[in-house]
Amino acid sequence: MRTLTVAVAKGRLGEKAAQLFGAIGCDVTTLMDALDGRSRSLVVAEPHRHLKFILAKSMDVPTFVEYGAADLGIVGKDVLMESERAVAELADLGYARCSFVLAVPEGAGIRSVEQLDYNCRVASKYPNVTRRFLARHGIQADVIPLHGSVELGPLVGLADAILDITETGRTLQENGLRAIATVGESSARLVANRISYKVEYERIGAIVEELMGHVVQGAAAE
Repeated sequence: MRTLTVAVAKGRLGEKAAQLFGAIGCDVTTLMDALDGRSRSLVVAEPHRHLKFILAKSMDVPTFVEYGAADLGIVGKDVLMESERAVAELADLGYARCSFVLAVPEGAGIRSVEQLDYNCRVASKYPNVTRRFLARHGIQADVIPLHGSVELGPLVGLADAILDITETGRTLQENGLRAIATVGESSARLVANRISYKVEYERIGAIVEELMGHVVQGAAAE
């Protein structure tokens, strides 16, 4: 039986992914050690189910999957929307839920997207998502890519608005920002390489069914 490779993101997404695979009978001890920093391994074998996990940065997971270095991957929908990689999205795993929002300073007096200047500056970790969203509203903004605390953009005069993901909105409020539009919703998704999905359809389908069965049970228990 061929070993299937699963790309998982480091951090909370990966830790939850390990818990899910553990719940369906995989031995994830070594994977958890790698995710927790007790091991420096970036490639971890799971012999019982003929799986192999690779640990990657979140933005790289769709790339590994598209090019066939991984058969499956678990990554946030936000990353899929930004990367636009050609992968098969198989399932919404239901965790790491957050919203894409467009936000402006409270004192700006702006309450809708249409009130933004057509040539405003918008900072974001998601420049592709930002450009697509603003283009739908006829706004040709100067999109400024940032990789750290996007909320700093308006605070220091770098940008008039930001587009970012938020779970509760608390960080926005604490930095004097107000959401004026919801761009989309994100959560952890299971994706597959399109060729692998065709070749290993039954096997991958069985994994999806097992994972989703556990997801549904977990949701019912909450």
